[in-house]
Amino acid sequence: MKRPVAAVGAGALGLAEAFGGLTQLTARTFRVALERRIPWKETLRALDEVGTRSTSIVTLTALFTGLVLALQTGIGLQRFGSKQYVGYIVSLAIVRELGPVLTALIVGGRVAGGMAAELGSMAVTEQLDAIRAMGADPVRKLVLPRVLACLLAFPMLTLLSDVLGILGGMLISSAQFKLPAWYFLQTVVLSVRPEDVISGLAKTVFFGFAIAVVACHEGLRTRGGTVGVGHATTRAVVYSSVAVLVLNFFLTKLFILL
Repeated sequence: MKRPVAAVGAGALGLAEAFGGLTQLTARTFRVALERRIPWKETLRALDEVGTRSTSIVTLTALFTGLVLALQTGIGLQRFGSKQYVGYIVSLAIVRELGPVLTALIVGGRVAGGMAAELGSMAVTEQLDAIRAMGADPVRKLVLPRVLACLLAFPMLTLLSDVLGILGGMLISSAQFKLPAWYFLQTVVLSVRPEDVISGLAKTVFFGFAIAVVACHEGLRTRGGTVGVGHATTRAVVYSSVAVLVLNFFLTKLFILL
């Protein structure tokens, strides 16, 4: 009986410790950001890693998401003689939900794993201690550039995802259901409002911040050599994905109320 109770207690303590560490790291990140001494060189390098090198995976994901979504939607609507509404459903689904969430999950998994592995390697090889010994702040030098890179890159990648997803839906609608491309685009213009695009892009700002903070937190607290780096990388990918899904629900509810 004691063993299950001890396991539950240990899990609760671990969750509280992780939440407290994330809160502290978030507060420290905001503090160093407000001091306006931003390491732009590191930020640009992180932006290239997060944004530029993720365009290929975003392109592939968005295009095929639009293709399969339009195909499934068109088949369902065709049963009721309403295939002309494919553009309405596909464009809203991509702009409001699928574009932001899939981009955050796909890019976030890649980015979170890379950040956690990089910072974790620095932690186990005592490079973080060397940075502190030199009088520098690891949060300013390592965390802030990665957070800023995610805040800037995720909205741009999501916008690219939205455009390619709608393009994929247009292609399959034209080829499979014989809907003219001009008609599909016209339904997109009529259905998608500016607030739909803004709400989707606004979500990605929160997603990017959460992914960067979670990944950096797991990387900075890595212990146990190369095995610890592997565990930190796994935790970063899993926790960041869970954070995106949970945040998406609450942000969706918030934007509906606004």
